[in-house]
Amino acid sequence: MHDLLRKWPRTVLAGLLALAGAAAVPAAAAAHSSRGGYVYVNDNTAGTNTVAAFVQHADGALTPVPGSPFDAGGAGLGTGLASQGSIQVSSDGRYVLAVDAGSDQISVLRIERGGALELVPGGVVSSGGAEPVSVTEHGGLVYVANAGVAGANYTGFALSEAGRLRPLAGSTVQLPATAQPGDVLFNSTGTRLVGTRVGTSQIDSFRVSFDGRLIPAPGSPFAAQGLGPFGSEFRPTNPDQLFVSNAHNVGAGTGTVSAFDVSRDGALFSIGSSPFTDGQTAPCWVEITHDGEFLFAVNTGSGSISRYAIAANGTLTLQGSTQVSAQGGVGAVDPRLSEDGRTLYVDESRVDALGVFAVDGGQLTQEGSVALPAGATPAGLAVR
Repeated sequence: MHDLLRKWPRTVLAGLLALAGAAAVPAAAAAHSSRGGYVYVNDNTAGTNTVAAFVQHADGALTPVPGSPFDAGGAGLGTGLASQGSIQVSSDGRYVLAVDAGSDQISVLRIERGGALELVPGGVVSSGGAEPVSVTEHGGLVYVANAGVAGANYTGFALSEAGRLRPLAGSTVQLPATAQPGDVLFNSTGTRLVGTRVGTSQIDSFRVSFDGRLIPAPGSPFAAQGLGPFGSEFRPTNPDQLFVSNAHNVGAGTGTVSAFDVSRDGALFSIGSSPFTDGQTAPCWVEITHDGEFLFAVNTGSGSISRYAIAANGTLTLQGSTQVSAQGGVGAVDPRLSEDGRTLYVDESRVDALGVFAVDGGQLTQEGSVALPAGATPAGLAVR
């Protein structure tokens, strides 16, 4: 599937470029059989940023990749990022892209055998703005959301086969200083891109042109259906359905998740009785099962994960909420599913750990956690 996804964008990549201006794994790991996957965390460490890497085992447990954490080259902020998607694995599975919010840069690291990471030559580049917080990639086309008041924007890049990022000329979309973008992402076909404006409670929506530049949808930016639209995900099985969490609604238990149909030109249309309540506080980060049947929303304010069933038309039905461990609950942030969909990893940022949840349809059961590197202020998860 990845190969199919990459064929269309790679046919225009040459055009994009022309337009472009150390600890060993613990012995306990032997008790696990490897599932062959890896989990990566943007540590967002002050000074030199690092990326933590973990081997995923058949039971969902994680052990550090030898040499982890790996130097990302840029600088982190040393404080949490109010964003989703600060680290991604490229669609060909060869590279990790991570934002360096403290130095206004993006880093590209090659995934080596065994899951280790190596910074590619020339792999740290300017983000094209200030304080990058989110990055998305589809078939070699990359966009980053810069949230800093002195340089808020969306900026595009071309990712070469060698892992080099080159700015895409004419791609930058300027944002108001108050926008505070929280997420930027492509749909599964790479034909649409959206970004959330947490600060002004709006959603940007674009059609992606053949040359990689963004064409605003009629009416964009759209008013969100709640305060502080934050995390967002397109449905994996339907690239025209978009789900957005509303994190800043006033009062405890007032969190909601919105559902939208995205038209051919990128316009957003509300689905059913959207927004859908979750009865929790500050739903910030969202993840959808690979079969498109269930949505999980991490409620940072109440330390829980809301579970929704997704109907064929995109309507959400709340199934309940699962509490994150008492120690790491309140303050839990980014979630990410393993590639086989059987495990959900959740960043328990308050205790610098990753929670491990078994997934059974729309049900979650926490099975443990693993510590993150000392000094990490984690922001974002990616899997391969």
